[in-house]
Amino acid sequence: MPEAFEPREILAALAEQRVEFVLIGGLAATLHGSPHLTQDVDITPRREHDNLSRLSAALDGLGAKVRAAGVEGGLPLSHDADSLGDVGVWSLTTPFGDLDISFVPAGTTGFPDLTRDAVPITVEGVDVRVASLADIVRSKEAADRPKDHLTLRTLREILARREMTPGT
Repeated sequence: MPEAFEPREILAALAEQRVEFVLIGGLAATLHGSPHLTQDVDITPRREHDNLSRLSAALDGLGAKVRAAGVEGGLPLSHDADSLGDVGVWSLTTPFGDLDISFVPAGTTGFPDLTRDAVPITVEGVDVRVASLADIVRSKEAADRPKDHLTLRTLREILARREMTPGT
C-alpha cells in the first residue's frame, strides 16, 4: 500500500500523456461536494487504441502494479494498448495511491456515456473531466455495493439541492 495518497500525481501523469478519461468514483464525488474521503483514483478511459497506448505509457511512468490481496507493493504489470483494452477492470497500485480503471462502470455504457455530461474541473492545477454527479449516483446505485450505500444518501441530497437551485 502506498505511504500517502497523492491523486494529483496520478492525474498529472495521465494528463502529461494526453490520456482521454473521465474521473469517476469517490474522488469524483468528493469534487462534487461529498464529504466522504477516498483513497484511490477511479477512471473510465476512452477505449481507442491510440488512447490506450498513451494510458500504457502513463502507467509505466507511474510505476503501476497490479493490486493483489496480501501482496505488498503489488504484482508486476506487463501491458500495452491491446492488453489494457482486453480487460474490463484494472485494480492497480502506484507509489502515489491506488488507481482503478473501469471501461464500463456499473449502470453506464462507458466513456461515451460518461463524457456526455462530464464537467471540467481543475484538480491542483490538472484539468480533468469529472463524471456528472447524476452519473456517479447512477453508477453507484447500479453497483449496489455496501460501501456505496454509505455515500449514496449524501450524494442524492447534494444532487437534489442542485436540482432545486438553478444555475448550479
